[in-house]
Amino acid sequence: MFKKETYIARREQLRKDVKNGLIIIQGNSESSCNYKDNTYFFRQDSTFLYFFGLQREDMYGVLDCETGEDWIFAKDYDIEDIIWTGALPSVAELASTVGVTKSGSLADLQSIVNKAVAQGRKIHYLPPYRTDNLVKMGNLLGIKTDRVNRYASLELIKACVKQRSIKSDEEIAEIERAIATAYNMHVGAMKMAMPGRYEYELAGFMEGTALMGGGPVSFPVIMTINGQTLHNHNHNHELKVGRMLVMDAGCETPMHYCSDITRTVPVGGKFDERQKTIYEIVLAANLEAIRVTRPGITYQEVHTAASRILAQGYKDLGILKGNLDDIVANGAHSLMMPHGLGHMMGLDVHDMENYGEINVGYDDETERSKQFGLGSLRCGRRLQPGFVITDEPGCYFIPELIDKWHREGTNAQFIDFDVLEKYKDFGGIRIEDDILVTNDGCRVLGKPIPKTVKEIEDTMRG
Repeated sequence: MFKKETYIARREQLRKDVKNGLIIIQGNSESSCNYKDNTYFFRQDSTFLYFFGLQREDMYGVLDCETGEDWIFAKDYDIEDIIWTGALPSVAELASTVGVTKSGSLADLQSIVNKAVAQGRKIHYLPPYRTDNLVKMGNLLGIKTDRVNRYASLELIKACVKQRSIKSDEEIAEIERAIATAYNMHVGAMKMAMPGRYEYELAGFMEGTALMGGGPVSFPVIMTINGQTLHNHNHNHELKVGRMLVMDAGCETPMHYCSDITRTVPVGGKFDERQKTIYEIVLAANLEAIRVTRPGITYQEVHTAASRILAQGYKDLGILKGNLDDIVANGAHSLMMPHGLGHMMGLDVHDMENYGEINVGYDDETERSKQFGLGSLRCGRRLQPGFVITDEPGCYFIPELIDKWHREGTNAQFIDFDVLEKYKDFGGIRIEDDILVTNDGCRVLGKPIPKTVKEIEDTMRG
C-alpha cells in the first residue's frame, strides 16, 4: 500500500467533489471457479483499492460528505476461517492502516444506510460490474436488481474519473514497475519465438514471468500467429517461418497497477521484405503518435495523425489510392485498423471502464465518432498532464472483412482490392507502448522494449 496519508487525501478530495450525501464503495468477493471452495485469483475492485487500499474480500467503504467520517465495514474472521488462513488482522486494524478510524459489521452498514434513506439523503454508488455485487447492492439499498445500475451516481462517477485520470508520481512508479516485468515477459518470449514451438509455450512463459514479478497478468495473454484476429486467445498453433507473431501482454504489480505492451515479431527472428515493409508502416504510426501527444490535444486528433501515416504507407504499396485527406476522412484505412489507437491505463488495464467507457474516454466537449475504426477509440478526450494512455496502432488483413467491403463496395474508390488480395494470408501486426502525458509532451514509460526491426532481430538472434 501507499502511505495512509495518500488514501486520506484521496477520500477528502472525493468528498469535496461529490459535495453531499453518503458514498458507498463496494469491494469484491471471492468468486468460485468450478466448485464453491475452488476460487479464482482474488482481485479487489480498483476503486476500492484507490480510496481504501485494502485487498481483503467482502469489504465496503463509506464516506459521509457532511460529517467527514470514513468507515470500513466487513465481517471479522472467526476461528473457522483462521484454521485455513492463519491469524489475520481485524477489520478495525486494517482500517487504521489507511487512516480510517471507524469500522463495523455488515449489519452496522445496513443500519447506517437505512438511516440515511429515512432521512432522504442522497446515496452515491458506482454501477456494479459483477452480478454478485449487483445483487448485494440491490439488497443493501432495497432496489430491484434490474434497477441498480439505473440509479448509480453520475456525480460519483465523474468525481472518480477526475481523480483517477491524473496519475501521481507514486502511481507512475508502480506502472513502470509493471512495465519492468513486462520487459522480461516480452524479451524472453521473443527469444522463444522459433519454428517448432507452440503459442502456449510462450504464453505460459509470460504468465509465469508475471507471477515472478509479484502479480498476475493484467489480462489474458494474446499470443498468436493469426494476428488478424484482434484479441486472439487461442494458443494452440505451431510457430512456422513466414508468420508474424503478435504478443499482447502485461502484468500487475502487487498493488495492482498495470502494464499493457504489444510486440510483433517474425517467427524465426528474421523479417522478410513483405513483413518488414508492413511492420515499418505500423512502427511509423506508433512513433508519430508519440511525437504529437501532448497536453491540450485530443486523443482523437492523435488517432487521426497516426491514421494518416498508415494510410500513406498503404497508398505507397498500392493498397489505397486517391487523395490522402479523402482516404482518412472516409475511413478507408480502417479496413486495416478497425480499432482505436489506445485507452487509459492505471489500476485497470482499461482504466475505469467499469464506470462506462463513454464516461472515461469522452466528455461534454469530445463526442465519440460514428465512423468505422475511429468510433472504436476508447479514449478520445483532450489530454492532460498525468494521463497514462496506450499507443497501439496496428495493421490487420482480415479476409472476412476485406471480402465484405469488396462485396458491398465500401470505400471502393479508395481501395485496390486486387492488390489487397495478395495480403489476405499475412495476418496482423500491432505495436503498443504505455505513454505518460507530461507538461510539454509525453514520454514512453519503462525500460525500452525492442521494437525496431534491427532491435527485434538482434534480440531474437541473441
